[in-house]
Amino acid sequence: MTAIRPEVLVLDVNETLSEMESLRSRFEGAGLPGESLDTWFAATLRDGFALTAAGSYGAFRTIGADVLRSMLAGAGLAPDEATIGGVLFGFGELRVHPDVASGLRRIHDLGVRLVTLTNGAASMSERMFAEAGVLPLLEHRLDVESPGRWKPHPAAYQYAAEVCGVEVERMALVAVHPWDIDGARRAGLQGFYLDRRATPYPEAFLAPDLVVPDLLALAKALEAR
Repeated sequence: MTAIRPEVLVLDVNETLSEMESLRSRFEGAGLPGESLDTWFAATLRDGFALTAAGSYGAFRTIGADVLRSMLAGAGLAPDEATIGGVLFGFGELRVHPDVASGLRRIHDLGVRLVTLTNGAASMSERMFAEAGVLPLLEHRLDVESPGRWKPHPAAYQYAAEVCGVEVERMALVAVHPWDIDGARRAGLQGFYLDRRATPYPEAFLAPDLVVPDLLALAKALEAR
């Protein structure tokens, strides 16, 4: 599909901008296999989505801790708070993908406004963005606590539009998660699929307006519009 250059680019954070592989060692340190990270992250999203579908809300850290507590107990390990806190503390020590800093600078130089919108806590990524030198490029760093609904609920994207003072049609979401792209598109935004792992896009979801492998490729695509 042909995408018109948006006025505001809404950036997902977890996995889209942050490189989460380093968290595997923290799961291993807690006595779980490294691949438990994938199960934990999927289950945390599941429970956050479930609360949203029920018209309720739970903080990412609260839900993530609950899921980790269950995983530890299921593995016959003591689900003590120090262990859980140690694993979740790793989110504050993540780094961005190699393309993020240069890609965001090129997009920012085009005059496109940049904001982040995460189902986690916005404060969790401040250190990561500061270390990458992109914190000044981000006009707003938003999370879903204020709307009380996790993405992909339309209220989350509408909240970002209200904060930025633009119509949703003038925004585009960038994410590695097809469910996020689908939710943004149904809310009226464009959806730019950052296909970092060459993963087929699900046919059940609304198709993205643009598919790129990284943010440098996205910058190049936006330069042409």
